[in-house]
Amino acid sequence: MASPPLPLAAAPIRFGTDGWRGILGVDITVERLLPVAAASAQELAYQAPAGLKSRTVVIGYDRRFLAPELAEAIASAVRGVGLTPLLTSSAVPTPACSWTVVERQALGALVITASHNPPEWLGLKIKGPFGGSVEGDFTAAVEERLAAGAVSVPVAGELERFDGRSEHLEGLRRKLDLEGIRAGLKSMGLRVIVDPMHGSAAGCVQDLLGTDVDGLVSEIRSNRDPLFGGCPPEPLAPHLKELIAAVQACSQRGQPAVGLVFDGDGDRIAAVDEQGNFCSTQQLMPLLIDHLAGTRNLPGSVVKTVSGSDLMRLVAEDLGREVLELPVGFKYIASEMLAGEVLIGGEESGGVGFGMHLPERDALFAAMLVLEALVQGGQPLGARMEALRQRCGGASHYDRLDLRLADMESRRRLESLLATTPPQEIAGMPVQEVITTDGVKLRLGASYWLMLRFSGTEPLLRLYCEAPDADRVAAVLAWARSFAEAA
Repeated sequence: MASPPLPLAAAPIRFGTDGWRGILGVDITVERLLPVAAASAQELAYQAPAGLKSRTVVIGYDRRFLAPELAEAIASAVRGVGLTPLLTSSAVPTPACSWTVVERQALGALVITASHNPPEWLGLKIKGPFGGSVEGDFTAAVEERLAAGAVSVPVAGELERFDGRSEHLEGLRRKLDLEGIRAGLKSMGLRVIVDPMHGSAAGCVQDLLGTDVDGLVSEIRSNRDPLFGGCPPEPLAPHLKELIAAVQACSQRGQPAVGLVFDGDGDRIAAVDEQGNFCSTQQLMPLLIDHLAGTRNLPGSVVKTVSGSDLMRLVAEDLGREVLELPVGFKYIASEMLAGEVLIGGEESGGVGFGMHLPERDALFAAMLVLEALVQGGQPLGARMEALRQRCGGASHYDRLDLRLADMESRRRLESLLATTPPQEIAGMPVQEVITTDGVKLRLGASYWLMLRFSGTEPLLRLYCEAPDADRVAAVLAWARSFAEAA
């Protein structure tokens, strides 16, 4: 999908579902970023839990253009409000910062990243002392601080740096049975091809599994490229042609393979099965639910977002687990993790978190558990998923279409239309139920639905569809595109 023309003026500073993001050099400049970082750090200190005496704010960054330099700049803003910045010594997956916050009992973290957004974007994520993204009331308070015009002066000084990447990987080693995974990969002869999409998770899987896996683990697109090869570092099928081709080539040689892909800042995951089929978290979540609740019998409920596949619910209920369905945004899942016992929580866009780990998406941890599920089940990904669908039912076809609208007026008209007179029929099928948990979800039958939801960070309408077969998915998405463009 081509990027839109660059805006001529900066947009107001508004936090979306996970941070503040915008066009580098237009929305995101040093002059705008410094006060946002200062206000964020002040709010972390103000909202610190009772008994937390730390004055440290962890600072991390991804591999985007100017991200290291801007991370150093916001360190001076943190120091300017009387707090102590702790800067990672290299680009790290965002979950590494969350891990450090918990391990070092810091106030929180500020991460320079635009996650999966196009190459020209950059932004700031805020992580709380619990190791996850802050909620909307926190970011609203940051916006209020900015609106009040409070002035703080950045203070230069010597920066304390730490190896956030190594600390995170060592933490994962303590939580994972890596020796069992290595032995299972060798026994199956399962090849693992990793695609970090030029992002900050590069090299991490190989570092975790080591070099003693008989050459079964390899990586593509591991170099830093701030242009990300010309496409957004988002784990979607159109962006993964090289990975799909590499997995298919293994299959043609008679060697089963699985592809693992991470987004630009390493908090989202997707996969490619042994036949070269793209597997989003719509497929990975049911697999992980089955593995953790069934094979490992770990406790807790299952939390999914409204855009998540019905197969997640079917597998969870088959294993006697409670299922909660929430709006899109991992912060809602994190709240449930902090409030009660959650086995696993995930969203359609690639974020998966685990109650036994952090209230945060951690794609590396999820990837290792996917491999653990495959080697313990003794089947490659595609075969394992087909067996799961046969056991629990549910549709096997899903797709998402991101539609860029003509202008904001078009968006307002469409929002009003959906709110007042949602469609009663879609592609010849009557609408059975209208769900407004987040956006508008129109249920057409069992494991058969269309969802329309506006992006929180880009001028996009996201169209999601799950259906019993690929033809119906295509027909419903085509109908939705026409409906949106005519509004």
